[in-house]
Amino acid sequence: MNTIPYSARSKEELQAEKAAVQAKYDELKQRGLKLDMSRGKPGKAQLDMVMDIFDVLKTPEDYMDGGIDVRNYGQLSGIPSAKALFADILGCKTEETFIGGNASLNLMYDVIAKAHTHGLLHSDSPWSQQKGIKFLCPAPGYDRHFKVTESFGVEMITIPMTSEGPDMDKVEEAIKDPLVKGMWCVPKYSNPDGIIYSDAVISRIAHMKPAAKDFLLMWDNAYCVHEFFGDYVPFPDIIGLCREAGNPDMVFEFASTSKITLPGAGVSVMAASEANIAYMSKLMGVQVISYDKVNQLRHARYLKDKAHTLELMKKHAAILGPKFKAVLDALETEIAPLGIANWQHPKGGYFVSLNALPGTAKRTLALCKEAGVVMTGAGATFPYGKDPEDSNIRIAPSLPPVEELEAAVEVFCICLRLAALEKLLAC
Repeated sequence: MNTIPYSARSKEELQAEKAAVQAKYDELKQRGLKLDMSRGKPGKAQLDMVMDIFDVLKTPEDYMDGGIDVRNYGQLSGIPSAKALFADILGCKTEETFIGGNASLNLMYDVIAKAHTHGLLHSDSPWSQQKGIKFLCPAPGYDRHFKVTESFGVEMITIPMTSEGPDMDKVEEAIKDPLVKGMWCVPKYSNPDGIIYSDAVISRIAHMKPAAKDFLLMWDNAYCVHEFFGDYVPFPDIIGLCREAGNPDMVFEFASTSKITLPGAGVSVMAASEANIAYMSKLMGVQVISYDKVNQLRHARYLKDKAHTLELMKKHAAILGPKFKAVLDALETEIAPLGIANWQHPKGGYFVSLNALPGTAKRTLALCKEAGVVMTGAGATFPYGKDPEDSNIRIAPSLPPVEELEAAVEVFCICLRLAALEKLLAC
């Protein structure tokens, strides 16, 4: 492989390279591949590894939790052992937790929905009665977050991500507007960049003084224990930090067992001030009697506590690590010398975020699709699905086995090269 950067090659050399890359692409298309790297799903080996979770409840006596029969009605905010488990993992108080179903996205949606239909604890009126509501969206970010706020007609404001988290100068300027009602955050191994918010950024977030007294900090701590390279990285208790900063009711934190046990049969948590939990419980008690308490108990008995959960996560890392290494090694070998993209080198989370030559992300992914490799759509990591540079691509290595992943990454690298060559030759 010629390792001279494309920018240093003549037009004739680029044309020759394009012919060679096109030939390789045509060959790959003939393989009839059907590979999926579109979402951050655990692979089969990870799911198989935790199937013994169904063995922890066997006798009728096993279904008792602190004197509560979990097979019956009640306990809207969750059973004691599940609340204790998540409080241990997140570092908050058990009274600050609300245990939900298999997806934290449901709880996030409910908070935003309740803000619109009823208002939050400190709202003067429901958001639906206020015109021009806005929300801050650090980007690249999580497409499902953006779709939630977009579905309620909220104006989304893009906040650039830095190596330490959201650009706080822009955040602090934006929250001077009383119509700016909140901000999405993935503080550890951000989706998709894999960035861990710095202590300085987290402190500035906790100490914010928004003009909107019902400002809503949506703290999605989805990857709080999800390392795949290296040791566990501790994180601060955002609930306690906001309380100490005089903002006790500003934040709602979310997490789940989706990538710890089984995404389709997991448990989620919403953590917030006791006042917020009481307020939201009153509203949510109208729509649900309780979430699946049997599953809550199953998880509490299986995961036990934070220390035991971290031991399980090491087993996940042993499966995920080689997959991320396969992607990063291929990019370093096939793409880095050519100077046509840059990417993050995450140590946890579920994604690799790559920035291609501006104007080539959509074309790269279209080529991938033609060759049988499905990836997250271009633009998905920005509000409204509009990447202003048409550059960011989210790579999700977790689902395919390593051998399939290597084939998919080979296709991706060829498509990345072909799209870059088309762009450069069109200039």
